Formats: sequence, C-alpha cells, structure tokens
Amino acid sequence: MISAGAFTTLFEYPDSPVHQAIADPFLRRIFIGVAMGLTALGLIFSPLGKRSGAHMNPAVTLTFLRLGKMKPWDTFFYVVAQFIGGVTGVLVVALFIGQAFAHPSVNYVVTVPGPAGDWVAFVAEFIMAFFLMLVVLFVSNTPGLARWTGVFAGCLVAIYITFEAPFSGMSMNPARTFGSAAVASFWAGLWIYFTAPVLAMQLAAELHVRSKRVVYCAKLHHHNSARCIFNCGFSRLLDQESK
Repeated sequence: MISAGAFTTLFEYPDSPVHQAIADPFLRRIFIGVAMGLTALGLIFSPLGKRSGAHMNPAVTLTFLRLGKMKPWDTFFYVVAQFIGGVTGVLVVALFIGQAFAHPSVNYVVTVPGPAGDWVAFVAEFIMAFFLMLVVLFVSNTPGLARWTGVFAGCLVAIYITFEAPFSGMSMNPARTFGSAAVASFWAGLWIYFTAPVLAMQLAAELHVRSKRVVYCAKLHHHNSARCIFNCGFSRLLDQESK
C-alpha cells in the first residue's frame, strides 16, 4: 500500500513534475503498473515473503484454505494481518505525503468502479482474479516453473494495472480496497471488491482440483530455507524436479 500510494501520487498528482512531464494517462499507467509489478515481485522474493508465503490478499489465503493447505486458525490471523497492513500502509503514506495523497486525482488510491458501472467493474475484477489464481496454481505446482511464480504474478499485476485500471481501479484484493476506503471514508462499490476476487479465486481452485492437479503448498515462493507453516508437500515437487 505504501508503494501504491507513493507511485500513484508521483504519477497522478497534478502538481507532480512527473505527472506534468508525462501527459498521456495510458503511459502513466504503464509506469505505475511496472512499479507495482516489481513491488509484488520484490515482496514475494523478500525474506518476509519467503517465510509467510507472501499472500498479501485475503482472497488468496481463503483459496489455499479451501485447497487444504492452510489451517483455519492461521487463515484467520493472515486475513486480520492483511487488513491491518492495508490500513496502516495508507495511513503511513497519508502521514508523509499529506495533501497530495488526499487530492481528488489520487484520493488515497481508492479503487472504485469506472464510468462503465458497477457490473462491468465486477466482471473485470472477477476475470483478473480468476486468471491470476489459475496461473499461480499452475506455475507454483509445476516442476521447473514453481520458482518463478512471483515473476508470473508480478507480470500479471503490471499488465492488469496498465489495461484494466480504468474499469475498476484494479484491486483483486479486499484488504487493499478496504485500506484505502477506510482512510478516505469512501465506500463506493465496496461489495465488488469483497466478492468478485474471492468468488473468482475459489472457482479457479475448484477447476484446479477437478483437473486432478496436485497443490503442494500455499507458499508463492518455496525455493528457500525459510520454515514452512503450511500443510506442505513441497518436497514431492522437489523430487520431481530432481528427476
């Protein structure tokens, strides 16, 4: 959330030199998308991400609960931490950037439906979350590809922000949307961001299960020595990679 707030303010606040230098909104979204994709990639491969699994998203965590990779008690605390983190990140940016972050062109990086309306935003969020989870499940459970799960996820985030943001603000994450909404006191379309990503990722998980594919672990990056707290079968994937 700190990254989203800082980069969006840098590119979208009207008095920002960067905003004034880049007049094309599509080009600005490309830069923001790349910045956020690199942020996601960096967090997934960071020491903290290697230890926690780098979910950062309640919809992801609930999906791995559905797949039997997480315990209910761990899931509860993951989701609580994600919401607290979302709000805290926005508050930190508001504290240090102030009025520029609150300006209507940035508005605490709230995610709201675009001019096409709520249902278009819902469909867009659903499609993005569905394909993100399908890719994560496929890549993270495929020998030879699993170590690159963070790269695939980061690339999708960058692409989604670049092309989809005008339709829904590109959230895919209830905690991310809630963090901005709580600080901005702006709740328009909140139901979209609490339902579409969760339903979409659950559907992706169901399709993955029905395809008889194995889910080894809930970590997004597992090729490291950090302790794993999940119902983990990653050693079996390593065995396949070594063959």
